[in-house]
Amino acid sequence: MTDRSLVLLRHAKAEQAPNLPDEDRPLTARGLADSTTAGAWLARRGYLPALVLCSPARRTRQTWHGVAVAFADTVDGAAPEVRYQREIYGSATERLLALVRAAPATVATILLVGHNPAISQLSTLLDPDGTADSDGLRTAGIAVHGVTGSWAECTPGAARLVASHTARG
Repeated sequence: MTDRSLVLLRHAKAEQAPNLPDEDRPLTARGLADSTTAGAWLARRGYLPALVLCSPARRTRQTWHGVAVAFADTVDGAAPEVRYQREIYGSATERLLALVRAAPATVATILLVGHNPAISQLSTLLDPDGTADSDGLRTAGIAVHGVTGSWAECTPGAARLVASHTARG
């Protein structure tokens, strides 16, 4: 039995914008639709986060906002705490895990919105069964890991992959 859920979400499809800094690239029209579809998939399955850890890059913020729109009809007025954390952008897998491990004990579900390769590598690192996709998460890809025990006890190989999906709107 899992006590907690860690939802890993790779940002949705972003524009190729050579005139913009990487952090400022917006989502494409497909990416905007896919982010809302990702939120609907999560909501239908009851993966409503109490804490959202999100990269401050424009495409990850837009992905979170699309997910949040889909949650609007399912949340009973209890909006999650959202933390835009600079270290998620361009971070190493170990740093992402450290952010998860530092989550408050009262949180049952965390949504981490980030970038490849680190977000996919974290999914692979956590899964003891090796069922995470070896090709990594695609844009708007979701990996849900079940965590038994506290967030502080979430270590490599200690969070089985319980669901995965690639959202396409």
